[in-house]
Amino acid sequence: MREYWTSLASLMGAVAFLQGVVHAVFPAELRAAVARLLGRATRAFSPYCYFDVTETEGMGTNEIYDAVQLYLSSSAAPAAGARLTLSRPHNASSFTFGLAASDRVLDAFRGAAVTWEHVVAPRQAQGFSWRPLPEEKRRFTLRIRRGDRGVLLPAYLDHILAAAADIRRRSQDRLLYTNARGGAMDARGLPWDPVPFKHPSTFDTLAMDPERKAAIMADLRDFADGSAFYERTGRAWKRGYLLYGPPGTGKSSMIAAMANHLGYDVYDLELTEVGSNAELRKLLMKTTSKSIIVIEDIDCSVDLTNRATAAAAAQPPKPRASIDGGAIDQDAAAAPAGAAARSITLSGLLNFTDGLWSCCGSERIFVFTTNHIEKLDPALLRSGRMDMHIFMSYCTFPALKILLRNYLDDDSSASSSSAAAAATMAGLETWIDAAEITPADVSEVLIKNRRNGREQAMEQLLEVLKARAEKRPPSAAAGNATGGGDNEEEEEEEEKRALESPKEGGGEDGQDEETEAKKQLSE
Repeated sequence: MREYWTSLASLMGAVAFLQGVVHAVFPAELRAAVARLLGRATRAFSPYCYFDVTETEGMGTNEIYDAVQLYLSSSAAPAAGARLTLSRPHNASSFTFGLAASDRVLDAFRGAAVTWEHVVAPRQAQGFSWRPLPEEKRRFTLRIRRGDRGVLLPAYLDHILAAAADIRRRSQDRLLYTNARGGAMDARGLPWDPVPFKHPSTFDTLAMDPERKAAIMADLRDFADGSAFYERTGRAWKRGYLLYGPPGTGKSSMIAAMANHLGYDVYDLELTEVGSNAELRKLLMKTTSKSIIVIEDIDCSVDLTNRATAAAAAQPPKPRASIDGGAIDQDAAAAPAGAAARSITLSGLLNFTDGLWSCCGSERIFVFTTNHIEKLDPALLRSGRMDMHIFMSYCTFPALKILLRNYLDDDSSASSSSAAAAATMAGLETWIDAAEITPADVSEVLIKNRRNGREQAMEQLLEVLKARAEKRPPSAAAGNATGGGDNEEEEEEEEKRALESPKEGGGEDGQDEETEAKKQLSE
């Protein structure tokens, strides 16, 4: 054993002596050139390609480095024995892990295996600089097979950038924006004031028929995954939803569920604070992609009523002569003082949703809500502006079962455990359509009685339904009891037909009256 250690010491001494001779005889430039030649020869026969993604690019940061770091922290599988670093960025809702120095992770894309290695090396001492660089040089090294280069590049890098952007958006808290009063700018020069969006509504808790919810969720998912489709068809990547129905039927909860389902920010646009069409366009330009732009109660915000109906119903006032013989515009005289300053028009809103300015961004959803769809102009409701009309009806029995599950932890199996509970559930199913009660009213009854137990709360709700049904006209109550769902569908179809075919002759009558007024003025 002693001879072994003696031989090893002699060998190490000989290696050190030869190293000193090489350094003394061959200059550093020659040694570096030989090392480069050996490296090239090795890479020429290697079956792999290597790509370095450095942390900095000149004096700025490398966007690809940050994207790779975020992507690997959530998507790739760490190799056996890899050391990970845990972190939680500011304003984030989840933890992320990163690679320590010289550790590797494995990934696959389109059937090709790739390996990422995190390399950390000390940086050489630098002189004085106004922008000092980090003390360590960091980079990710990507190793792929030569035969997979055409499959992976650049599609794999595009996939990493898109996945990192989605992870960054989902890990941060979503925001709810509202436009500042009078178009004022905040400290960052933006006309939107943000607050954290913490609404807990989801499609699981939304009181709506499961089939309709599934159809809406599928439409939303097709939109979010439709980048290639919209690009191929030449359409702007946007979609419009119109939520209409009585108050308290869950229109705001639907918007929150859509935002939580897609992970989008919400822009609540208050039209009464917008002074002109130009200001409306500026607000649209300052919204981000992957967002929902909401205008609630649009029929109450600005004058967007049906032009044909208004022309048929309105009677133009007779012109009144002034002192100098001219005619006085009574509409202008009766208008409020601030009406002229507020010049937002229906045309401006139409261009906002479907004009050239609507494509300044991508993956955006427009949602309008109203309690009276018949008051809106048909031009605002056509496909391309409001692509999907969602009728938020009164509470139905499938929606009622969802509310019972939410507030009373009740399901169909539990409710049928006793004869009394089964009879109460049957009574709820019988009276729910005749009562015409909104999900908000049902929720309030369940909240007030949730401490009394499930059965008592259901019995109290049944009494409320019976009382509301008895207060309604007998004909309406009987019609709903026999076929409430059919009546709702018929009402919805009638509203659509009324919007699609305005009253005939309304426009001609308006033109005739306008002609008569002009004749009186000329006389």
